[in-house]
Amino acid sequence: MKLTNKAMLITYPDSLGNNIKDLQTVLDKHLKGVVGGVHLLPFFPSSADRGFAPMDYTKVDAKFGDWDDVRKLAQSYYLMFDFMVNHISKQSSYFKDFQEKHNASAYRDLFIHWNEFWPEGRPTQADIDLIYKRKPKAPVQTVTFADGQKEAVWNTFGEDQIDMDVTKPVTKQFISDTLNFLMDQGASIIRLDAFAYAVKKLDTNDFFVEPEIWDLLKEINQITAPKQTMLLPEIHENYHIVRKITDHDYFSYDFALPIVTLYSLYSGKTDRLAGWLKNSPMKQFTTLDTHDGIGVVDAKDILTDDEMDYTKEEMYKVGANVKKVYSSTAYHNLDVYQINTTYYSALGDNDQAYLLARAVQVFAPGIPQVYYVGLLAGKNDLALLEKTKEGRNINRHYYSLDEIDQQTQRPVVKALFNLLKFRNKSAAFDLDGAIDVKQPSETEIQVTRKSADGKTSATLAANLKTQQFTITETTPDGHTTQVLTSNLSLVD
Repeated sequence: MKLTNKAMLITYPDSLGNNIKDLQTVLDKHLKGVVGGVHLLPFFPSSADRGFAPMDYTKVDAKFGDWDDVRKLAQSYYLMFDFMVNHISKQSSYFKDFQEKHNASAYRDLFIHWNEFWPEGRPTQADIDLIYKRKPKAPVQTVTFADGQKEAVWNTFGEDQIDMDVTKPVTKQFISDTLNFLMDQGASIIRLDAFAYAVKKLDTNDFFVEPEIWDLLKEINQITAPKQTMLLPEIHENYHIVRKITDHDYFSYDFALPIVTLYSLYSGKTDRLAGWLKNSPMKQFTTLDTHDGIGVVDAKDILTDDEMDYTKEEMYKVGANVKKVYSSTAYHNLDVYQINTTYYSALGDNDQAYLLARAVQVFAPGIPQVYYVGLLAGKNDLALLEKTKEGRNINRHYYSLDEIDQQTQRPVVKALFNLLKFRNKSAAFDLDGAIDVKQPSETEIQVTRKSADGKTSATLAANLKTQQFTITETTPDGHTTQVLTSNLSLVD
């Protein structure tokens, strides 16, 4: 299936049940009409980072299922697959061949040779400081080869995630072969993970390097466009950079909405949220939660530094079991720009506040993506956190089929499901339609979405201080009905 304007579920292949077959069962039993798409997080054999260190894109990890299971999903849902455009696993056959044959390897140029990248006498400390980094050291790793020689290669992320040289013919061929294969297996959207890091250039910060980053995106689009497969470049940074993606007519992510919504609900003030909704593009996917933490840097310049600090401190104060230590090196968190928590717990496990946050997401411009833990209004998983000492695992609970049966009976989950069903079928949320945002008072906000023909509209009227809200829909016959209220009453 190709992209449709319906909410998308984000899930690992083994988080809703044990495998992709179980996921299919959950979708059939509980989520018909709730979601129209699935972002199936990396399901390939991988050596690290919960799938994001792929070893072989042509295989489905056997513990998750096989390509038949994936293609069956694609019959009923538009699917998004990840392609790590910046890196590949150290355990991949490509890198192992490089280690074994060194400079005689056919894949030698697939990787970035640190000493060849820099002129003699460099990098200096100033060069290293200039690089945009997500970990507190130079993005480099020394490799020992079968011939006994040692050489440094570029390594932005984890030890098993070796950067690729996207300028070389061997890498371009790898990208083309891989994307064509994934599209043949049912990918409607290719998510370009770590996209902004893919281009390295001397005397830059090696992040979203222009114009070369646009050349890369154009090359990839020439591969995917003939099969009508959409690209979604993944960028966690200031919204001005992200906005460039939509300015070039690609879909982008709204990673700023999560922290802006939290600030608004904590403070009870509507000004920042209203301003953001008015200026957001329709051609985007919205998020409140993902497989990583809640991004902070994404909302810079939307919120002031003081408002950002206030939001972070309130998260630790109001949130249920949201602690600073969980986002520190003590829990293997090297990304200082994210806070580890579920969105539900960030709002103190409060049903009313949580449902209002999701209502804001539904009415925001774009298509909502809902992470599987958020779809079940999941609390912080402290047991998994402590068992693994991995900060991000606080938001990566493994649900059994029995547990899912239980969680879907909770009033807040039922209300969220019905909210998403309404969003998926109402013409008011047409991406070619309009949005109108009003602020009746400092604490009140009214968001109206209208269909392209103007005949159908839906309105969210909320008080962020009291967290009371109502959602209504007006149909072409002029009839207005109440869809959902903050006391969780709903129209099924």
